[in-house]
Amino acid sequence: MKLGIVGLPNVGKSTLFNALTQAGALAANYPFATIDPNVGVVPVPDERLKLLGDFFNSKKVTPAIVEFVDIAGLVKGASKGEGLGNQFLANIRECDAIVHVVRCFEDGNVVHVDGSVDPKRDIETINFELIFADLEVLERRIAKTTKAARVGDKSVKLELEMETGLKAHLENGMPASTFDLDPYKDDEVCMTAMHDLTLLTAKPVIYAANVAEDDLATDGADNPHVQAVRAYAAENKSEVFVVSAGIEAEMSEMDEEDKAMFLEDLGVSSSGLDKLIQASYRTLGLMSFLTGGEDETRAWTIKIGTKAPQAAGKIHTDFERGFIKAEVINYQQLLDCGSYAAARDKGLVRMEGKEYVVQDGDLIVFRFNV
Repeated sequence: MKLGIVGLPNVGKSTLFNALTQAGALAANYPFATIDPNVGVVPVPDERLKLLGDFFNSKKVTPAIVEFVDIAGLVKGASKGEGLGNQFLANIRECDAIVHVVRCFEDGNVVHVDGSVDPKRDIETINFELIFADLEVLERRIAKTTKAARVGDKSVKLELEMETGLKAHLENGMPASTFDLDPYKDDEVCMTAMHDLTLLTAKPVIYAANVAEDDLATDGADNPHVQAVRAYAAENKSEVFVVSAGIEAEMSEMDEEDKAMFLEDLGVSSSGLDKLIQASYRTLGLMSFLTGGEDETRAWTIKIGTKAPQAAGKIHTDFERGFIKAEVINYQQLLDCGSYAAARDKGLVRMEGKEYVVQDGDLIVFRFNV
């Protein structure tokens, strides 16, 4: 899973990135402190792994990972070359989702690029720049499709209709994610074209409402800026989580035990990283299955609804190609039984075939032959 972090300058973007990844990206109180994309890889917190690692006495425990890309702060007019321009947007075209950090705290010591804190305005500033960037990509594609149509390529007629409609949709200030693709979803050419465009506004967005420490315990319930973000996100069917980048930065220096005590003292049940990953999994429709043994216990991220052979393919293409059966048990049932043999005796270990839909928390041994 790859997430691109965007936002205006000085909203806490790089501070949050540093805290999440402990990668030491530059964080400074002036616009454009980030002039190169920063990339960090973070393990997905999963308590099931430690339990299973202990159960199997595994030599290695390997979590699923999230890749974060921190993009330089965008400003109004970036698509026209203002600030650093929009050259950095290319770095998030391959991301699965966008994490949009929105400033929801007042602090006279931290300069706001537009002079005041206004989440709705700030969100729309970024969204318009993403739309302008998408329009550039789309206009180039339309020129190519139009040329193909002129020389008699009938297969692109519907594609050109879709692209022209999408262009009008974007020009009306609407993201590509809200464009109605129903008339085109059965046309392979159209769907391939839409996929190849990798439009920024077609990606799901998760809003990170960055608050001061005092607003964390109440999850921003009394913060009007947070309420504005939540209202905007609800209209656009997006997830929101409340985070304090400053607090996350403090916690990034702590061990797990101190972190847990610190969160308890704050009256908070989970860290910003936990909240973000949970929101990301929900937004992208993801889950994890598990494999375990003496050598390694590991989590694998797949789409909800994935069948057993395709899940096997996440481990190795040979597993999918030569798939025979999947030996499956829920991880908690295995732990409760105390041993694999006891779980077998109770009939809790099942043999599943090619049509089996993998469930979150399944511990699987794949049988294959190539």
